[in-house]
Amino acid sequence: MACPLAQQNGLGARIVTSAVFFAVGAGLILHVRRTLLRELKQIRKVAGAAQAVLLRPLPPRIDGLDFAAAQLSADHGASIGGDLYEAIATEHGVRVVMGDVRGHGLAAIGTVAAVLGAFREAAHDEAELGGVLRRLERALARHLCDRDRAGQPSAETDPDGRSAEEFVTVLLLEIRGDGEVHALNCGHPWPYLLARGRVRPLVRAEPMPPLGPFPLPACLPAKHCGRLRPGEGLFLHTDGAEDARDARGRFFPLLPALAAAVRDGPVVPQAVLGAVFTGLLRHTGGRPDDDVAVLVLHNDRRPRALNPGRVSRHVPG
Repeated sequence: MACPLAQQNGLGARIVTSAVFFAVGAGLILHVRRTLLRELKQIRKVAGAAQAVLLRPLPPRIDGLDFAAAQLSADHGASIGGDLYEAIATEHGVRVVMGDVRGHGLAAIGTVAAVLGAFREAAHDEAELGGVLRRLERALARHLCDRDRAGQPSAETDPDGRSAEEFVTVLLLEIRGDGEVHALNCGHPWPYLLARGRVRPLVRAEPMPPLGPFPLPACLPAKHCGRLRPGEGLFLHTDGAEDARDARGRFFPLLPALAAAVRDGPVVPQAVLGAVFTGLLRHTGGRPDDDVAVLVLHNDRRPRALNPGRVSRHVPG
């Protein structure tokens, strides 16, 4: 305003003044934009590191089992949501958890952290699978109680804005060294057994209610699910995989997609995972309405051949 050029009324002076103001304004806008982009990049980097710690990538191989797992979040920009999975080698066998928190997206991450943290400890400490499940139940109860005291929002709220009753579906598997599979299921979809050219449900049984609304029964014997033979695999998933709909409201054909993935070759976890996610994204137009988590494992163990000239001895411990 103090510039002599700005006080002149001629057309040329006005053009020059407008050009100066435009250049200054454009410079400020570009500076602000670069600053915001740097901050956004840093925020995404921090969020990615936190998400990798919470839902850490599974090793490709654990105690003779090949693994592949991934998740699609229903919230744009989030790589994790309300689904959870983990696999850990223990002295009791390879223990696997797959779960689904009520609701989806960023609001459910706190509950996911509580359940996964409890599993990572209990999987090593508890001799029985039922003990692991009870530890998850106690961790969930503590988390919900602490969250209510802190006044934090839940993954879902009722129409009046109050926290709705929250629950978590949980599937626990224990795959022992001889391939024997034991399971406990609280409201979660049962896995599919995969073999060359063959797909079938691992178990046809009614699961227990999800964790949260009802207490666990006093007796929790793990269900024997048979033996996972060398060359066979398991497909674990959350209900978002089967409930995904296209624009016409049709459900995703999960079973045919699995059958096509193992029809002409051996069970390869990464290939099965890629085929299912490709089909699911195509079916939903790239935007699933719910979080989807998938874990595929394959038994690549080989029986040990005994040396005929030696006697096998069992050494305690």
